[in-house]
Amino acid sequence: MADTEFDIIVLGATGYTGRLVAEYLSNHYGSAGSPKQDGAPKWAMAGRSQEKLEEVRDLIGAPADTPLVVADADDVVDLEKMCARTKVVLTTVGPYQLYGDKLVAACVKTGTDYADLCGEPAWMADKIAQHDAKARETGARICFSSGFDSIPFDLGVLMTQKEAMKRFGKPAKRVRGRVRGMQGTFSGGTAASLTATMKAAAKNPAIFKTLASPFALTPGFTGASQPTGMVPQYESDLGKWAAPFVMAPINTKNVHRTNFLLGHPYGEDFQYDEMMLTSPGEAGKAAANAAAEMMKNPFGAKPPKPGEGPSKEERENGFYDVLFVAENPEGGDALRYGVKGKYDPGYGSTSRMLAETGMALLSSEAEGGVGTPGAFLGEALVDRMQEHAELTFALEE
Repeated sequence: MADTEFDIIVLGATGYTGRLVAEYLSNHYGSAGSPKQDGAPKWAMAGRSQEKLEEVRDLIGAPADTPLVVADADDVVDLEKMCARTKVVLTTVGPYQLYGDKLVAACVKTGTDYADLCGEPAWMADKIAQHDAKARETGARICFSSGFDSIPFDLGVLMTQKEAMKRFGKPAKRVRGRVRGMQGTFSGGTAASLTATMKAAAKNPAIFKTLASPFALTPGFTGASQPTGMVPQYESDLGKWAAPFVMAPINTKNVHRTNFLLGHPYGEDFQYDEMMLTSPGEAGKAAANAAAEMMKNPFGAKPPKPGEGPSKEERENGFYDVLFVAENPEGGDALRYGVKGKYDPGYGSTSRMLAETGMALLSSEAEGGVGTPGAFLGEALVDRMQEHAELTFALEE
């Protein structure tokens, strides 16, 4: 990377989630003038209002010398000037299909790395078609879905298949992702993204086809038929019922894109699905059926709004626990792998994951393009998540 004024700029730092990203960077790394550890990044907060940036900087206790960059997400000139000043842009300004087009284009044009929290597959498919080739030319790494959707799942499958290669001598043909437990809320941005996607699909029905395809993010490639994960089922090997999981439609697409970009190390016939475990017996069946019904309106009558979120105590008391079950290609015992995270998934953990994705991009030698955390960063990001973001990745016996 060329030398720049900053290593990382957090765009949207005056919003709820952007503020958490900035607060994490400040608490964990300090500032350029007051670094807390060797290798601390030169980072800045960016948003539309100097006054609001100053207010948030003081609110989160960031050093007074923390740089502030005024930039409007709708102004092409602003965005290109901002991108030229930094190696990486982390953006929490969503829904991305409404506010992300110009920033992605600016990053691609200037060769600046980019990471976001996008869970909008139709928009992502459009950006792949529009920008992948140019990003490869300029060296920009455009890294979508760098939060709860989809890092624990993308990296979880990556590490599960690594263990499958060790144990079986070949990748598992099928991996099941099963959320064993989760406490916390989905972000207002996630709810807003789903609303924006449904509105776009109402105007353009072709979007529904993109949303339904597990291979919507692998242009030119369609793999094996995939389990839908949309019908409650009893999983005898786990002794529990499994219900549809609201983030599966985006996570599964990202897992397949990682496999695609890495040259299909999981195999071209790889199958992957995600569900949420309930409990055994009739109570578990009833819970699974109720969860399936909730998929029609996953955020309820009053979804969270962008800019709103849980209290600090609620964020710190949250957690998630995901099991990956890799089937033995020879028909023997399956392999189990777990990914666990502290803090609530939609805010506390997501803000840490986005920040550490930015840190990992700074030292990555991956080529440019429109990719995924798993494809660009792989095990280096797993290491950062374990060392800094309080995630754990472990083989289970």
